[in-house]
Amino acid sequence: MVIVKFTYALKRFFPKLTDTTAAGKTLRAVLDELEAHYPGVTRYVLDDQGRLRQHVNIFIDGSMIKDRTTLTDPFRENSEIYIMQALSGG
Repeated sequence: MVIVKFTYALKRFFPKLTDTTAAGKTLRAVLDELEAHYPGVTRYVLDDQGRLRQHVNIFIDGSMIKDRTTLTDPFRENSEIYIMQALSGG
């Protein structure tokens, strides 16, 4: 199972969000599992077309994903997926 970790910025909106294991074989399947555990979380991660939002980055084993549209980046069964919501402001 992969382990999914989140930034504090996302945890502000979902206080019960914790490091989570997921059995999904694709990044999309992992996100679907997260949505089942934390309803609404994918609205902050994905846009209306199911693409990664501009202000969100996902890293797999320390490397930023390349496919922000269909989320097809591969990972291993023991990978670490890190979902990071970028902060902006002045």
